[in-house]
Amino acid sequence: MTEENTSIFKGDTNKWSLGGMTALVTGGASGIGHAIVEELVGLGASVYTCDRDETVLNESLQRWNALGHPVTASVCDVTSRAERERLMKRVSATFDGKLNILVNNVGTIMMRPAEDITAEEYNLIMATNLESGFHLSQLAHSLMRQSGKGNIVFISSATSIVAMPSMCLYASTKGALNQIAKNLAFEWAKDNIRVNCVAPGLVETALAKQVADDESRAGVIGKTPLRRGGKAEEISSTVAFLCMSAASYITGQTIFVDGGFSL
Repeated sequence: MTEENTSIFKGDTNKWSLGGMTALVTGGASGIGHAIVEELVGLGASVYTCDRDETVLNESLQRWNALGHPVTASVCDVTSRAERERLMKRVSATFDGKLNILVNNVGTIMMRPAEDITAEEYNLIMATNLESGFHLSQLAHSLMRQSGKGNIVFISSATSIVAMPSMCLYASTKGALNQIAKNLAFEWAKDNIRVNCVAPGLVETALAKQVADDESRAGVIGKTPLRRGGKAEEISSTVAFLCMSAASYITGQTIFVDGGFSL
C-alpha cells in the first residue's frame, strides 16, 4: 500500500463526526428510530423525522427542542405514496434541496403462520417494510446528488437470513431490503451514494414486547450467544458509524447487530 493510500484520513478531523450533515429518519418517535435520531443529533447532524403517531411524535419533538436539538418533524404514514412524496418535499424545503443521510427505519412486525396471512395483511407489510424504503430512496436520490454525497441505511433484521416460526412474510421483506441495498449501492456508487443495511436481532423495544410474548423472547435469547436482547442504542451507534467518513469504503453490506444470533 502506498503512502498516499495509507493517509486517506490524514488531516480529516471529522471522520468520526456528522457535523454539518442533514438526515431524514423515518419512524423516529419511539424505539430504534428514536435512538437513531438522538445518535445522529448527538454527532452533529440536523435531523428531520416523521411518524404516524402524532401524540408520541409531538412529545419527542418537544423534549428534543427543549434540549436544543436540531430536529424537525411531521406526521406521515409511509404506507401512502402521496404522503411519502409530501414528506420529501418538506425535507427538501427544510434542508434547501440537499440531503446527506436517509435512514429507512419504519417497519412493522407480524408473527402469523404463512397460511393464515390475508391479502390485506400482505399488502400492509409490503407497503410498510419494503415499498416505503425503496420509494423514499428514489425520492432522496436527487437530493443526495445535489449534496455531493449520500448515505442510505435500511433497518433490516437477523430474520432476513434465519428462518423462524410464523415470520415468513416479515422475514421476506427484510431479506428483500438486503438485496435492494446491494443493488442500489452498485447503481448509485457513481453518484457518491453509499447504501447499507443494519440487521438487528431481538431488541428490547415496546414494539417487540407487543408482538412477542416472554416465552418467545426467551427462546430467541437462548439462541443468542451473548444471552440477552439488544438495546436500541446498540443499533443506532452502528447506523451512525455507517454514515460517517470513517466508513467511506463500506457499501452494499448488511451488518448484523444481533448478539451472535445469526451465526
